[in-house]
Amino acid sequence: MAYNIVVIAGSLRKDSFSLKIANALAKLAPGSLKLEVITPAGISFFNQDLEGAPPADWLAFREKLQKSDGVIFVTPEYNRAIPGVLKNAIDVASRPYGKSSFNGKPVGIISNSPGPLGGVSAAKTLQNILPGIAGPIMQQPETYLNGVGDAFDAEGNLTKDSLKGVLQAYLDAFAAHVAKHHG
Repeated sequence: MAYNIVVIAGSLRKDSFSLKIANALAKLAPGSLKLEVITPAGISFFNQDLEGAPPADWLAFREKLQKSDGVIFVTPEYNRAIPGVLKNAIDVASRPYGKSSFNGKPVGIISNSPGPLGGVSAAKTLQNILPGIAGPIMQQPETYLNGVGDAFDAEGNLTKDSLKGVLQAYLDAFAAHVAKHHG
């Protein structure tokens, strides 16, 4: 049986590195994981006034997460944090209070940047936000992917072998993390 994992690529840009990395993860996933890549596109702004009658896009996003066995966040770094659209998606999914769609879901975090720091501040932002609204966050390996600008070909396929190895090791660890928390 394969665990169903939602991979949230935290950028809306059509050719975003986060989306390319998320798609590479889906292709590299071991047989024990079935990865579905999504983005925060189409999730309307969180507004607590709407909680009594949530918009259909909120309900669809929450249901997708609730039906999953785990979540991997793949995020770029915007101004030393996560993109606003990703924070909005987390806010939508974590409500109403006490009924977070992330509850009990094993979580993984991968940050990335074409620069040298690999989006470490974005990953730390997620590590600050998720406790209390999500399940267990995988602690090791910490994965901050730097220099991703030359890792993909024109079609978005991963071509950098060193990155492929890092993602494969991450997926193997995440598969064990999910199995441990669903076993």
